[in-house]
Amino acid sequence: MAVNLEAPQASALPAVAGVALWVGEAGIKTPSRKDVLLIKLDKGNTVAGVFTRNRFCAAPVQLCREHLDAGVQIRALVVNTGNANAGTGVDGRERARRVCDAAARLDGLAPEQVLPFSTGVILEPLPADKIIAALPTLRQADWAEAAEAIMTTDTLPKAASRSLSIAGHGVTVTGIAKGSGMIHPNMATMLGFIATDAAITRPLLNQLVREVADVSFNCISVDGDTSTNDSFILISSGKSAAPLIDSCEHPGYQPLKRALTEVATELAQAIVRDGEGATKFIAVVVNGGRSTAECKDVAYAIARSPLVKTAFFASDPNLGRLLAAIGYAGVADLDTDRLSLYLDDVLVACDGGRNPAYKEEDGQRVMNQSEITVRVELNRGAACASVWTCDFSYDYVRINADYRS
Repeated sequence: MAVNLEAPQASALPAVAGVALWVGEAGIKTPSRKDVLLIKLDKGNTVAGVFTRNRFCAAPVQLCREHLDAGVQIRALVVNTGNANAGTGVDGRERARRVCDAAARLDGLAPEQVLPFSTGVILEPLPADKIIAALPTLRQADWAEAAEAIMTTDTLPKAASRSLSIAGHGVTVTGIAKGSGMIHPNMATMLGFIATDAAITRPLLNQLVREVADVSFNCISVDGDTSTNDSFILISSGKSAAPLIDSCEHPGYQPLKRALTEVATELAQAIVRDGEGATKFIAVVVNGGRSTAECKDVAYAIARSPLVKTAFFASDPNLGRLLAAIGYAGVADLDTDRLSLYLDDVLVACDGGRNPAYKEEDGQRVMNQSEITVRVELNRGAACASVWTCDFSYDYVRINADYRS
């Protein structure tokens, strides 16, 4: 059951002009379940993306990179669930190309104008024929239905939206994501698609997608496994009457970046809240580092530790596990005598050991909560970083043991 997360309401997810959504059932893994999403884009749009760094990246990831690098205008995105088309070699790439070809034929496009995305079981052939047969039968949908169509082990769809004004003109940002397990940067088993009707130049959109990912989807961890299929796409349809944003100095740049970041962060946190078997949502905040990188190293050492995560599930204030994780995070010259560790408002450790005033009942009070903040003060610099994670429960094992059944 997701931690303090509710299904999005269609009424709270305004359409983005120039972006049309189509969903349907191909029967890839489960009959009569939405498992195909087609996103159609009007002419004049701009698309940018970032993808997994897993060297065994899936066939659709390889084709997405290839098509984006070709410099053509992207006009469609086709997404399937139930099969990752990863670890499938040359045959997998050919099957993904066939899906792109079929999606392109629907609207008289070139295959290179279509980006493919897949998520599901690895090392199994993509049932391309089922997807191709389903494409002409898709029905137009809203963002809430689109979010449902990309779910795998997710218990709830994930979507978010923001509205803002640029130069007196309304701008919409709406996005969806999926992800529940095999979540760890860079990036995670996740697909994320965010669209805005603001007009943004391609170089700036390429910069924005990286910067937004770094403070959202690249700050989450469910289980420490980096997926083969991670993809995060930003779409600028350019249909708003707001002026073109062509530089970081443009007065509309920072407001738009904030809105994009807020949507991406909400989606990223929703993935953690819906982590497989999760019962607790945990924010790990590390302050006072010499660099953001070392702060993230410390945060991720805590966030991906099975011992830490199982302690949170059990509500067991066995907080020495947190110190152990900090110690092996890889900060070679860390002075542990200067470090402070907090659990919410409770000072647990300082001066190299347990806070003399710490009482286990105070730690227990925090551990019983469904949302917890772990804060580490390194006291060696001005950098900081935050990471979001969840606990490990019995259900995490059950879900992944039964995943293919």
